[in-house]
Amino acid sequence: MTDLHTSDARSLAAALQGLLEEARKLVSDGAESTLVRKVTGHIGIPMAQVPTVTAKFSGWEHVNVHHGIETYLKEHSAGAEWFGIAGNRSHMALVDMLGTADGSHQLGAVDYTTVATGPDTAVEAVQLGLVASRSPGGEPVVVAVQGPVEERGDNRCSLQVLAASREIATATREEVERHIARHNLFQGKVMAFGISEHRNNQLLTFLPRPSLRPEDVVLPEGVLEAIERHVVRTASQSERLRAHGQHLKRGLLLYGPPGTGKTHTIRYLLGRLESSTVIVLSGVAMFRFLKVATALARKLEPAVVVVEDVDLIAEDRRHTSSGNPALFELLNEMDGIGSEADVTFVLTTNRVEAMEEALAQRPGRIDLAMNVPKPDADGRERLLRLYAAGTDLDLPDASAVVAASEGVTASFVKELVRRATLIALDEQPGVARVRLDEATITTALGELLDEKQSLTRSILGG
Repeated sequence: MTDLHTSDARSLAAALQGLLEEARKLVSDGAESTLVRKVTGHIGIPMAQVPTVTAKFSGWEHVNVHHGIETYLKEHSAGAEWFGIAGNRSHMALVDMLGTADGSHQLGAVDYTTVATGPDTAVEAVQLGLVASRSPGGEPVVVAVQGPVEERGDNRCSLQVLAASREIATATREEVERHIARHNLFQGKVMAFGISEHRNNQLLTFLPRPSLRPEDVVLPEGVLEAIERHVVRTASQSERLRAHGQHLKRGLLLYGPPGTGKTHTIRYLLGRLESSTVIVLSGVAMFRFLKVATALARKLEPAVVVVEDVDLIAEDRRHTSSGNPALFELLNEMDGIGSEADVTFVLTTNRVEAMEEALAQRPGRIDLAMNVPKPDADGRERLLRLYAAGTDLDLPDASAVVAASEGVTASFVKELVRRATLIALDEQPGVARVRLDEATITTALGELLDEKQSLTRSILGG
């Protein structure tokens, strides 16, 4: 067989491609796909004349988009059933699938995906699907959802409405968006931005709401009471405060050495604020999601935005050559929360001396700054008895242990009790509840204070 020249091969390939295209047109000519017939049969006009209105959302909002559509359908099209798309859908927008003229996309099963609604709850949300519905005015529309899919490095999900006119589609989309806002599943939840540990729901993790008693928080006298008075109040108190012409937004800064109980105090506050939405930012999330978090807090008030180790972004501008753009964003976001918004910023820092003066001292950004110091003698004894509550503590007089542990943090005391419990477990095999006495605790304290444990002691705040 004679080899084909390159030009001949190209001509043959072009001819074959044209032949296949003509064959496909002959097969599909006049044979509208079942998918398109489903849409146009409901709307009542040819697909080429159907306008589409689209709204885009962050990928982590997918569960709210789905839930908003479901509540809209209950109100306007009770009993409406979703339908899906069969065919090659790789990297294609939904409107493009509907617009293909070759019939390659047909009616198919609905795609669902599991999305989290809390730390241990989830729902099956439509990943790709359409539903024949009615507009708020009663006209036929098709509502569709797709996502999340990657768009320019971000995961986005889309809500699309197809109708006989753009006005009908827009009115429907606006009403669906009102349902999304009104029935937001994030309201009252505790969330953290970052990599999810629960069901891999992208950038948002749901956290259990802590439940701590006042006696579980060991602080100097009057400190916890002052923090609660500043942050915790009921909805009725907020309304009365508004009626007296006073602003609602609050800024709380907890500062002190590492391990003294700043995060523990916040956990107690979150348990007291049981109806508030909470958004926690730490690490790289502070740089990436600050604006998103504050926008979400405004939408879901009453809300709390927790920024841990704020000195990572709020270091005094005099110490940086770039002027610290992350700090400017934080200040702008705190200032941008209106005085009527029921949003609280709770910040923590281990290095208050490095904090930007404008953040730490200007009223309206920080209204209360509270020192969380290392525990005094009374505090160390209270901590010792608190952390040993799961054991049989035989320590009528803790003065010797308390004196020997002067200058340590709450984290150090917690580790001290853990190590003493380990020693007791070895010495008391088979018992259901070990006994801790002064000798066992002193042995564990000696280990922690040993010269070879200097790095451990430093990490724990010893």
